Amino acid sequence: MVRWWSGTTWSDVATPAGPGVAVQSSPVLAPPTRAAAPPAPPAPVPSGTGHRAPWIVGISLLVILAVVGAALVLGRSGSGSPVAAPAVPSSQALPPAGPTFAPGTVRIVDDVSGVSYPFLGGGWYEWALWNQQETTHTAGQYFTTQEVTPDGKTFISQCSSGPLADGYGWAGPSTLRSTLATVADSVRLHYYPGPNERKVLRDEARTIDGHAAHLYEFQLSWDVPGYDASGERAALLLIDVGRPAPALLYISIPNTHAELYGVIDRVLDSVDVL
Repeated sequence: MVRWWSGTTWSDVATPAGPGVAVQSSPVLAPPTRAAAPPAPPAPVPSGTGHRAPWIVGISLLVILAVVGAALVLGRSGSGSPVAAPAVPSSQALPPAGPTFAPGTVRIVDDVSGVSYPFLGGGWYEWALWNQQETTHTAGQYFTTQEVTPDGKTFISQCSSGPLADGYGWAGPSTLRSTLATVADSVRLHYYPGPNERKVLRDEARTIDGHAAHLYEFQLSWDVPGYDASGERAALLLIDVGRPAPALLYISIPNTHAELYGVIDRVLDSVDVL
């Protein structure tokens, strides 16, 4: 279980660590405890011909028999059935299995859209879900953060890509920003509970491998019963890859896994154009 640091304080909620997160104890907040001193060796039994040693052996046998009898009683329920092991809390259950990447994969190569970016490691599955509404083909990686939401859908964290679909205003590099703003509105409408509030974190032009691009990053927040998350950080990167359609990269991390916010910059700083 992990907490995250906002810059001024620790979160008041602990959540299961997300994929790729190594959890360590803090030497300040949880200093290591000293190992207990080894028990002193038992005193040697005095030698002699007295009756003390047989008496000790007899008492020991009685104790062993009592322990065995108690174990037999506790090991059975009133009906004679074995006692069931405690259930694992659902909040700690592993996400559903999905298609995995080939061993040794370090990058995801999306030939259809013309970009590649880092594979984020164990716990992330190869994209095998729906096609995003904003792209004509979807590739990438994801993991499940809530199996069933109030509207019967699956909530995920994702890092996906694809060629931009028609209808968002793309008319060349000069429209990167306006097109991406329209895409961001579509993403907000189709994939998040409402009502929600949006805070823009970055809205800036970029260059990826010498290609014009634009980044739009925002934080959404909502208060909707039945959702594990109450917000999400998302980043959209639109790249003119020199093809009829620009490449759209979409990264989203719900605040139930805020310890993974750092993967956004890790991916953005490592995108290549094929």
